[in-house]
Amino acid sequence: MATNGVADSATLASGWTRYAHFGFAVIDQFDRENSRTRATKKEFNATNPILGFRSFLPLTELRNPKRGYLLNDACLVEAYVFTGRTVDMISHEFIVKTVLGKRKTKEGDCVKAAIGNQKTTTTKPVEVINPSPTLAVELEQPAEEDMNTFFTSLEYELSSSRIVYSKEEAKEALAKINEALNMTPVDLNDSGKISPLKQAFMILASFDGSSTTLTIEQKNELLGLEERLKELANRAAKAVQDKNQLTAKESIKRTMTRSLESSLIRYKEVETEVKQVDQILAARHEEVVEAQKKREKMLAERNGIYRSCKEMKMKLDALGKEWAVYEATARVGEEEEKSVEAEWGRIKDFISSINGKI
Repeated sequence: MATNGVADSATLASGWTRYAHFGFAVIDQFDRENSRTRATKKEFNATNPILGFRSFLPLTELRNPKRGYLLNDACLVEAYVFTGRTVDMISHEFIVKTVLGKRKTKEGDCVKAAIGNQKTTTTKPVEVINPSPTLAVELEQPAEEDMNTFFTSLEYELSSSRIVYSKEEAKEALAKINEALNMTPVDLNDSGKISPLKQAFMILASFDGSSTTLTIEQKNELLGLEERLKELANRAAKAVQDKNQLTAKESIKRTMTRSLESSLIRYKEVETEVKQVDQILAARHEEVVEAQKKREKMLAERNGIYRSCKEMKMKLDALGKEWAVYEATARVGEEEEKSVEAEWGRIKDFISSINGKI
């Protein structure tokens, strides 16, 4: 999503400035708690009228069947934008009231609106009002949806507030990021240290020291790196899992093959022994009874070997039919691992390039 070209910007006076608080959400139609939401406050001006989100939701996540982002070929989204001549005109109370009203809209109507009404709307000036007594009662006995709305709005406000971070805080945030990048993607995925990086990237992107020369594009990229690292770590873990699966199957294959070889040798030995016993029975009639018992025992062993080998051979044949799939999966895993390593190295180089600027 990008906010391109403020309406009627060509008619505004030279050096114009407008403040906007805009947000965008992709709704999980199975469970709204899993909805993906992002919002920010930005200053639009004559020299830089284009701002927005560089990335929002990966296509793989959008098409994830365990999520309800894409249901019956329909994607339910929510969006809003508030504008004013000063940042103070963007009222927190107005945002809360507006978001609460949006949450009460039926999802079916939202889907129809998203599909059927593909047109651009303009925002009109709205009178800022204080929270009503009804809203205060709702907060005393909050519903789950109201709490989600409150904290979503709180996240918007905190993310857009101009917090001044010290140089020590910026260095500490950079140290946490470097520590994470010095780990392998798989180790980082297993360490549980990905989520805390979100605040570290936010501090680094918000830090405004005298020696800092980060561009707006670099700061925006920093804000999106936590999700990117999480995606890369998940991909790396999946790639290793795919490779380990082939290794496990290879071990099973070797074990079964060795067992078959051993059984084949034993089968031939028993077959030779059976023939020798037959000769003994013919030459020593008086030992027929004893030799017959021994022969029956060996024949039973031979039959058992045959049955077990036949069953094992069927399993080996079945494994052979699936072998190409396991090999293909392993190759994909190797390529994915290489892709992750390349992207990981790029991010490390990027972070290293700004180490001396903090």
